[in-house]
Amino acid sequence: MLDLHRLTLLHRFAALGSIAAVAAATGYSASAVSQQLAVLEREAGVALLERTARSATLTEAGRRLAGHAATVLDAVEAAEADLARAADDTSGRIVISTIPTVAVAVAPRLVELSGPRVVLRQHTDDTQALDRLRAREVDIAVIDTWRDAPPPPGLVRTRLMVDPVVIAGPVDHSTWLVAPDDQPSRRVAEEVMAELGVRPDSRWEFMGLATIAGLVAAGVGAAVLPRLALRHADVPVTPTDRSRSIDAVVRAGSRTRPAVGAVLAALAAVPSVP
Repeated sequence: MLDLHRLTLLHRFAALGSIAAVAAATGYSASAVSQQLAVLEREAGVALLERTARSATLTEAGRRLAGHAATVLDAVEAAEADLARAADDTSGRIVISTIPTVAVAVAPRLVELSGPRVVLRQHTDDTQALDRLRAREVDIAVIDTWRDAPPPPGLVRTRLMVDPVVIAGPVDHSTWLVAPDDQPSRRVAEEVMAELGVRPDSRWEFMGLATIAGLVAAGVGAAVLPRLALRHADVPVTPTDRSRSIDAVVRAGSRTRPAVGAVLAALAAVPSVP
């Protein structure tokens, strides 16, 4: 009989990619995680990991068993959600990972919840947040989508709001501020700026839309930003025909859990910025 706890560790390894990441997510030491996966290998009777001095990767058998582990864990989570729904139980700990510009907007709604115990974390990398969602490190990932894209495989996405993209600050400003070129907002910003015939100031790139919004509010420059990033910035804005969507993503097995539903309802009730 394969142990459910050890299957969970294998599933997290498949999602997070390293023993160190699994250890950080679970609170165990890396050696403890490695030992538990070695025990699972003995239970399965096949090698699940290909180990080197510095890293480990899944073997073909490891990938197959990780896939089965995901199915098993989804079924367990769905069973737990069904029992909670039958009891109308909205209690429990719900971990949310959200982008910083949304965190400030949703926090007041979350503190009004009386059932779930909510932990709000922030991320700047949606891919990493979705990996942590699949690994069951978080229960809800709030992400932004700058281009139309299919739902993440194996997950359920709910549209929370459409956030208009605007030009913040004077359109004739001599300095235009942007995020680093590996950020999804950068491509949209460059498209809008190209239509205006302006270029980003090559001296600076700033991680964090709230940081750029603060600089615009201080008069340092102009920028192309989503309206939500300007929630607390008093600056002139000019509309564009672009927008981003704000989506909440959950695992299929947990979406009927009352506590998850209560948090999703609170997130969906957050008013957008006109």
